[in-house]
Amino acid sequence: MDYKQHIKIVEDWPKEGIKFKDITPLMQNGEAYKSAVDEIVKYARNKDVDIIVGPEARGFIIGCPVSYALEIGFVPVRKEGKLPREVIKVDYGLEYGQNVLTIHEDAIKPGQRVLITDDLLATGGTIEATIKLVEELGGVVAGCAFLVELSYLNGHEKLQDYDVLTLTTY
Repeated sequence: MDYKQHIKIVEDWPKEGIKFKDITPLMQNGEAYKSAVDEIVKYARNKDVDIIVGPEARGFIIGCPVSYALEIGFVPVRKEGKLPREVIKVDYGLEYGQNVLTIHEDAIKPGQRVLITDDLLATGGTIEATIKLVEELGGVVAGCAFLVELSYLNGHEKLQDYDVLTLTTY
């Protein structure tokens, strides 16, 4: 499926000069959303994953239906102050700022095979931070899956040691 037909480009959002890739039209189209999720589910099955991890918030949109289809768990990675129990955290940069991500310290068991999902691979900062959290807990990153990759931001370079699936590239 040509997912670009279902992604709207929003100029100058969230700040001037950014061409935001809005996946909400894709999500609103049941056939396109199901197709995207099904492709990631197939990828995850081939990677023999034990659990899905997704950074907030759009990683939830991708990861939750994948974990549901595979009948395995989903682990949220959230911004600082959003998780209620003991966490580990990492500081990271993204294409238009700085942030902190956290994960419950008991969310991943050592040796678990993890698929990290998100809507977009841009500079790679969010996923690199998520990988650090997973690996600090002893998880094995079996792969990373994205709806969209912005290849001109070179985020893939930060993921050279990992298997990556992207469904469409700009």
